[in-house]
Amino acid sequence: MPTKERLKLKDLKLGYFKEYFAPLFNLFKPKKKISNISDLQDFIHKKSAWITQMTLYGYLKTRMGAKYILMFESEIFLKSVDKAKWNIYMVSIQDLTLFVLSYLKAAQIFDATEKVKEIFKEILDAEGENKLPLDIREKAEKDFAERLNKINWLTHHKSLPFNDSALALYHWSPVADELKTLDRKIVLNSMILKWDNIEKEFKELINF
Repeated sequence: MPTKERLKLKDLKLGYFKEYFAPLFNLFKPKKKISNISDLQDFIHKKSAWITQMTLYGYLKTRMGAKYILMFESEIFLKSVDKAKWNIYMVSIQDLTLFVLSYLKAAQIFDATEKVKEIFKEILDAEGENKLPLDIREKAEKDFAERLNKINWLTHHKSLPFNDSALALYHWSPVADELKTLDRKIVLNSMILKWDNIEKEFKELINF
């Protein structure tokens, strides 16, 4: 393998391992109260990344078993994982942003719905240094705008608010279609259950 290609693969592998273990370390970090919009953005940003990493990498490891480590040697596979990660992450950010703002407004705790576009943009801007692909960002912005046109802020938080990201996990995971079909229910439920924990955590941290 040419030197330049070896370096690219090495960078992909290092990035992958970093992302795989990050959620485990984050479990032990103290939970910060959510008292303002900045705290809200930080919560959305970190929890969307956490759930993306936990569900995507967890599913791949479960499905591939002993072959999981061997996949690190394939640049094609790692690129597929990277593409899946960004696409799932973008939908997760949308889902969590819409959920938290809907819940806060409906519960008459805090209304930041007029700032929703700004909140979403700033979270995406923060990913610029992490090389968020431009085409994936543009698609996320377009999809988010379409969702905003249809949303009912008072009811959204209790109307399957995390369904889109669960479907994104199922769609984008680099697993053969015939295997994913068998896994559909398990994959969707796995993500929804993790979102349930984040929803509970969010309600406990609200301090407006």
